[in-house]
Amino acid sequence: MSDRATSPAYTVPVTRLTVSILVHTLEQALAAAARAAEAGADLVEFRIDLFADNAARVIELVNRSALPCIITCRPTWEGGQYDGDEQARISLLEHVGLGETGGASGGRRPAYIDVELAAYQSSANLRQKIGLVVDHPGQVRPTDTGLILSSHDFKTRPADLYQRIEAMVAAPACRIVKVAWKARSLRDNLEAFDILRQKHKPAIALCMGEEGLASRVLAKKFGAFLTFAALDAGSGTAPGQPTVDQLKRLYRWDRIGPATRVYGVIGHPVGHSMSPAVHNAGFDAAGHDGVYLPMPIPPEYEHFKATVGSWVDTEGLHFRGASVTIPHKENLIRFVKDRGGMIEPLCESIGAANTLHVRDDGSLLAFNTDFAAALDAVCDAIRINRGDLRGKRVAVIGAGGAARAVVAGFASYGATVVIYNRTMEKAQALAAQFDGKNVRAAFGGGKVVAARLDKLCDSCCEIFINCTPIGMYPNINETPIPVTEMKSWGPETVVFDTIYNPIETRLLREAKAAGCVTVSGVDMFVYQAKEQFWEWTHAEAPLEVFRAVLAKKLARG
Repeated sequence: MSDRATSPAYTVPVTRLTVSILVHTLEQALAAAARAAEAGADLVEFRIDLFADNAARVIELVNRSALPCIITCRPTWEGGQYDGDEQARISLLEHVGLGETGGASGGRRPAYIDVELAAYQSSANLRQKIGLVVDHPGQVRPTDTGLILSSHDFKTRPADLYQRIEAMVAAPACRIVKVAWKARSLRDNLEAFDILRQKHKPAIALCMGEEGLASRVLAKKFGAFLTFAALDAGSGTAPGQPTVDQLKRLYRWDRIGPATRVYGVIGHPVGHSMSPAVHNAGFDAAGHDGVYLPMPIPPEYEHFKATVGSWVDTEGLHFRGASVTIPHKENLIRFVKDRGGMIEPLCESIGAANTLHVRDDGSLLAFNTDFAAALDAVCDAIRINRGDLRGKRVAVIGAGGAARAVVAGFASYGATVVIYNRTMEKAQALAAQFDGKNVRAAFGGGKVVAARLDKLCDSCCEIFINCTPIGMYPNINETPIPVTEMKSWGPETVVFDTIYNPIETRLLREAKAAGCVTVSGVDMFVYQAKEQFWEWTHAEAPLEVFRAVLAKKLARG
C-alpha cells in the first residue's frame, strides 16, 4: 500500500479550481469543458447522473475533455439525479476507472472518480476493485485514477461528520476525503476550515447554501484539494456554488493565500450588496492581500455576537473587518462594547455604527462612515470644507436610519438642520436627540428642529437631502419632493439624494433641470467605502475604480 495514502502529515497540493458540469449530451459537456479551460479552471467534474447509460460515451468524454476530469454519478439518495440500478452504476464507475480508457488503447483515465462513502462501505466488490490494483498476490498499488470518497448532507450538518471523515481516512484506496453539508450559519465555515487544517489526507470540505460561500472562496487559503464552481449562473450542481468567473474575478481567487486577510459585509439580507465588488476591486488596485465576502447573519443580537465573535477569534482566518448594514448597525456597537473595544464618539450619538475594524492585536474599533460620506459628498460638490458648513441651512427628508447619520454629521459641523417627515412625532424625536447640549458641546453642533413634510415647499434651506427610499429601484418614477413647487430652487440650491440605484433618480433629474447642484447617492457610497478602505488598509482608496465598478454593476441591474 502506498505510504502516501496513510501518512498523517500528508502535504496538501495546490488547490484546484474545479468546474462542475451536469452532463446532458457528449457535445454539451465537451463544449462546457473547453469553456472551463478558457476561464482558467484546473479540473472539470463531469456529473454523469443523466448520462450513465453508455460506458463507451463516458470513456469518449474522458478522452476528449479539454481538462483532466473527475467522474461522478451521484444517486438520488445522496442529492444527485441518478435513479437507476445501483449495481449498474457501480459497474460503470469500475469500468471507467479501471477499464479501457487507458493503456494500449492510447486513451486516458479520469484523474479521479467520486464515490459516496455509503456506497463504498456497502459494496465489497467496489472496495476490492476501485482505487487500487493488485500487481501480485499481497501487493497492491494505487490506480492511475484516484478515488475521492465523499459524503453529502443537503439539510444540515450530519451528527456523525467526524466518524465519516475517519472512515474515509482509514480506507486504503481513498486518495481524497470530501465532505459537504448545508451550512446552518456562517460558523459552519469555520468547522470546514478546521477539517482542512487536519491534513490527514488531501481534503475537500464545503458548506452548501448562501451561508457556505466562504468555505468555497477561502478553500485555497486553508489548503483544500479543490473547490467547485459553476460555469455560469444557473448551471451549478450544488446550492450556493459560485461561478468560475465570480471566483476568479470578483473574489480574487488567484491572489488568495494563507496570509490573505478576510473582510465582509454583514447584513440580512446581504446578497444584493455592491460592497464585495467595490472593495475587492479596490484591493486589486492597491495591491492589498485581502478578500471581501458577503456575510449574511440573522437579525438577532445573539446571532451577531456568536458569529462575529467566532470569526474574530478563529486563528489563521485573519478576519480584519466588515461593513455592517441593516439590521446590525446597533448590534455592532453593543458587540464592540461587550468585547471591550473602542467606539467612535459620534457613533454613540447616532446610536449606530457601520464599520468594524479588527486590528492586528485583536482589539476592536466600531465607527460610522455614513455621516462622513454625506458631508464629503456635499462639500466636494460645492467646493467647501466641512468647517464652512457652519450656519448653512440643511433640509433632511426622512427620519429613519440614514437620516440619523446625516443629521448628526451636519449638526456636528454647525449647520442648522430641519427634519421633514410624514410622521411629525418621529421628526421631533430625532430633532430632540441631536439638538441637545451634549451634542453641541462635544461637536460644536448647530440647531436641529422638526417640521411637517407638507411645509417643505416653503423651506428656505440651501441644501436638501433625501434620506427616504422614495425613488429607489424599481420605483424609479417616484420622488419625495415636488420639484415644480420648489419656487426658490436654482443654482444656489444643492439637492442630494442618498439613493444610488438608479444613479440619477427622478429627484436629481428634475433638480438638475431646475438648475440646482445635484449630488448622487453614488458619491455617498464611494466616500463611505473610502473611509472604510483607509482604516483597513492604510492605503488611499482608488475612487475612480470604485465609481467604475458601481456604474458597471448598476448598468447590469
